[in-house]
Amino acid sequence: MNSPQPRQRIKQLVELLNTYSYEYHVLDKPTVDDAIYDALHAELENLESTYPELIEPSSPTQRIVSSPLSGFQKVEHKHRMLGLSDIFSTQELEDWLSRITKIDSKVATTHFWASIKMDGLACAIIYQNGVLKTAITRGDGFVGEDITNNVKTIKSVPLALPHNHPFSDGRTELRGEIVMYKTDFAHINKQLQDAGEKVYANPRNLAAGTMRQLDAKVAASRKLHFIPYDILRDDPEQISTYQFVYNTFAELGFISSSRTAKLLNSADDILAYYESWKDKRHELPYNTDGLVIKVNDRQLYATLGVVGKNPRGAVALKYPAETATTILRDIFISIGRTGAATPVAVLEPVVVAGSTVQMATMHNDSEIQRKDVRIGDTVVIQKAGDIIPEVVQPIKELRNGTETEFVMPVHCPECNTKLTRPTNEVVWRCINVNCPARTWRHIQHYASKAALDIEGLGEKNVQALLDAHLISDAADLYTLQKQTISTLDRFADLSASNLVEAIAKKKNPPLAKFIFGLGIRHVGAQTAIELVNHYKTLEALTTASLDELQTIDGVGEVVAESIISWFSDQENRKLLRKFAYNGVVPQSVTTTTQGSLQGMYIAITGSLSSMSREAAADKIRQRGGTFQSSVGKNTTHLVAAGTIGSSKLAKAEKFGTKIIDEQAFLQMVQ
Repeated sequence: MNSPQPRQRIKQLVELLNTYSYEYHVLDKPTVDDAIYDALHAELENLESTYPELIEPSSPTQRIVSSPLSGFQKVEHKHRMLGLSDIFSTQELEDWLSRITKIDSKVATTHFWASIKMDGLACAIIYQNGVLKTAITRGDGFVGEDITNNVKTIKSVPLALPHNHPFSDGRTELRGEIVMYKTDFAHINKQLQDAGEKVYANPRNLAAGTMRQLDAKVAASRKLHFIPYDILRDDPEQISTYQFVYNTFAELGFISSSRTAKLLNSADDILAYYESWKDKRHELPYNTDGLVIKVNDRQLYATLGVVGKNPRGAVALKYPAETATTILRDIFISIGRTGAATPVAVLEPVVVAGSTVQMATMHNDSEIQRKDVRIGDTVVIQKAGDIIPEVVQPIKELRNGTETEFVMPVHCPECNTKLTRPTNEVVWRCINVNCPARTWRHIQHYASKAALDIEGLGEKNVQALLDAHLISDAADLYTLQKQTISTLDRFADLSASNLVEAIAKKKNPPLAKFIFGLGIRHVGAQTAIELVNHYKTLEALTTASLDELQTIDGVGEVVAESIISWFSDQENRKLLRKFAYNGVVPQSVTTTTQGSLQGMYIAITGSLSSMSREAAADKIRQRGGTFQSSVGKNTTHLVAAGTIGSSKLAKAEKFGTKIIDEQAFLQMVQ
């Protein structure tokens, strides 16, 4: 009997192995032993190495690239990836339905598609003529990062769509969440812990961190899943409803979550389905924090349009923050960059909202006294918004008499300086500007993304540099040399070289970023922009008067006094001279006096999806307009990037301010 021709054999093996992979990774119903799969896979690899010209794009051997990438490329989304507005109550659900019914009366008789809201990394996967071409993260909705190589390692993502399916022609985009199942998360975290490496707080963080790996082999070693929630085609008439979309996922070879989704008719139906999943959701293999409710009719959904960065035709109906009880073992003091002494609760580890909580902020000692929380108490822990752990209250009925009241220390635990509490404040502070904890926090802040954005200078690297006495403040960063850094345990030649290069790139930072990075109390990123817009240079700001500072938008008496106090301090003046001596020359930004927005005073509410608030402010000023942080008598335009706060809306109506959406704003600043 003759052996099959290589082309035919390769084709057979590819189809069979992809079938086995689909049965195992998507259906969770393997029909063949691993040994058989491995043997057939090895045969395919041998054939492809002999006949590389016969390798098919859908071959399972093409899931892993041979060498790591040097970085992720930015890719523009053809169709903007929107977010979702969150709602938490029956009233908010009814308000949403009422709003969209006013926009289009057809909503009153339409159906709704309810599905589980997965807690993962949003991703768009594009197929061209049935072959996987690109995978992109959400990014800012307009531009994401190319993670194609990593996504190809996900076994539940087909490298090619079924050739006989209509969607294998032309461009097909599937959007969904990259998730890690809870059991896999626990297993991988255990491996990381045993290896002495950093563990992750929850499955979403691990999934996102895995997709950020430049070496696709790392992604291949971790069991990730892609669960789609939408399909986009250039011929949208092919897709009439979201129910159709969910029924199509399995046809295309993807994991289908249609069994956890349902077509509903009314608010009562939605709430009933919401309640049915409230406890059952913990049985799902992945984490979830609510339901996604969409208008099922795609044409009606599109007609309802977009507000800010969210579609009007869909919302995320969230479950309340989860709570748990645990023992409060101790309370220690954490010192921040401005000297704030914050009590932090040390807890018996407890799982809340899918992640292990071991510490929680207590805010200040007045809050501890108000809640009557004691060391040794059984306490109720809540993760507000499923993110920030908080001690809600003690369960006093469980006290046994061994509990002890917390006493705020008199001295800073880091430098032993006596703590002080300024008048009219509830927070105690360490006033020693040379406190090791303050120095550490300050340098972290200076290097943070919102300030100088120095790549590779995280909190552990800052601590390593401080411990080695290579730096004592942020200005010392500019004196670091590769030869010195590379001798430290955390650095090799390459990482040391990269860090020195990253720091050198920040010798001419935008002045507003530099001022924010100085860590002046009460001066946030937006206030720093306002200061630069007014004073233009650092020298002018250093000699500012109290009265003049208070004429600047967003600067009141407290902020003005803080600025003057900072620049009057001899240690801070010495730091500025040190920056200058080390070659740091912040770049001033001047306002264009003439332009298309001359005479306009523009404020923004909400988060812009197309750019940062700082970038929007720059565009306004470059065109002769004035950016304002709040609505005032002279505000001519309020850009509503999402839902407008009631107070801002009232002010806008009171002053006759014109309210525009983000799209109109973008046209103004083109």
